[in-house]
Amino acid sequence: MTLEEVLIQKFAERAQCTGKALEEVLLSAKENDCLTVGVYESAKVMNVDPDSVSFCVLATDEEWECDIALQIHFTLIQSFCFDNDISIVRVNDMQRLAEIVGDKTGQLEDAHCCLITNPADGSWEDAALEKLHLFCEESRSLNDWVPEITLLER
Repeated sequence: MTLEEVLIQKFAERAQCTGKALEEVLLSAKENDCLTVGVYESAKVMNVDPDSVSFCVLATDEEWECDIALQIHFTLIQSFCFDNDISIVRVNDMQRLAEIVGDKTGQLEDAHCCLITNPADGSWEDAALEKLHLFCEESRSLNDWVPEITLLER
């Protein structure tokens, strides 16, 4: 195996691992009432209690890539996250994200932004969330400021 093949294989393994970790974190945050879904709802949380935000997920797909208003919201959210040391990732499958964070039907009108918040009592900790923070930190060291994660299909 060449060095290039090894690096590609490690990247693929890492991407699969982070996709699984992200799904675990989202489900756990949902169960612990630490999940905010929606661009406007997320903006409200960031405005009212920015210190409670731990992690941000932005989602888009081909249908929404040309939506200028959404891209402006994403830029503002990213800027807020950078200014407040909040880890942030992108996913390219909004429908899959909606299935994870939505109700039993998986139908959400706005799953473009999800925030994971810390509970006021600090009672919720998640090892997968720590993995995602490390992934984001490693990505930033490689000048990938908003890394993309692929969510696993069911």
